[in-house]
Amino acid sequence: MANNTSSLPSADLAATSTSATPVKNIVLVHGALADASGFRAVYDILKRQGFHVSLASQPLTSRAADIAAVRRVLDLQTGPVILVGHSYGGALITETGNDPKVKALVYVAALQPDAGEAPFELLTSRPAASQAVAFTTDGYAYLDAAHYQEDFAADLSKEDTDFMADSQMFIAVECLQTPVSVAAWHDKPSYAIVSTEDRSLNPDLQRFMYQRSKSKVTELTGSHAIYISQPEAVAAVIATAANEAI
Repeated sequence: MANNTSSLPSADLAATSTSATPVKNIVLVHGALADASGFRAVYDILKRQGFHVSLASQPLTSRAADIAAVRRVLDLQTGPVILVGHSYGGALITETGNDPKVKALVYVAALQPDAGEAPFELLTSRPAASQAVAFTTDGYAYLDAAHYQEDFAADLSKEDTDFMADSQMFIAVECLQTPVSVAAWHDKPSYAIVSTEDRSLNPDLQRFMYQRSKSKVTELTGSHAIYISQPEAVAAVIATAANEAI
């Protein structure tokens, strides 16, 4: 069940819905250990609601390459944009959200660093329950396939998580060690979803980051893969951001 901890008074909500023009462009940014296809159900829901939805497919080979991949998609948008990030994708939307097209940011069980802060710094400040992260000899992190379902997507079927584990995108450790250059949430409205049963990104870390940024927070009972297991609830938060953006 969703618990929106920052709702608008009914009068303000009515004024917002009549005076603001909804943003129609949505850009979805995936995180580590998964790819953009995990957003398929969210994509379908938003498309049916009339949004123009694009997905970034960053390589996870370096922060510079990932930022460039997101900006490449942003450059193709005509008009204002809602930028959405899951997991490590939150660091990317934090940095690319300073684009003037971006009107609001949505963090889905995502990292939300401040300027000068590296994702790894946040991750180690409040460690996740998972102890199954492993490393390749050339400096990439991945999740041990034997623990993928338990630690990343406990609310999905084993058939689905077996495929996700075997197709996961490894992330260069450098991506996590590089500080964010700018934090767009200081200047743009932000919305955030806490996945309360998350074993990959500590829910208490999520709450700390989102309280610090004064994001409008929704808590959902689910795993780190909340965007796959509860696409309707995630899409509803994104649609709210679009409808409230000015």
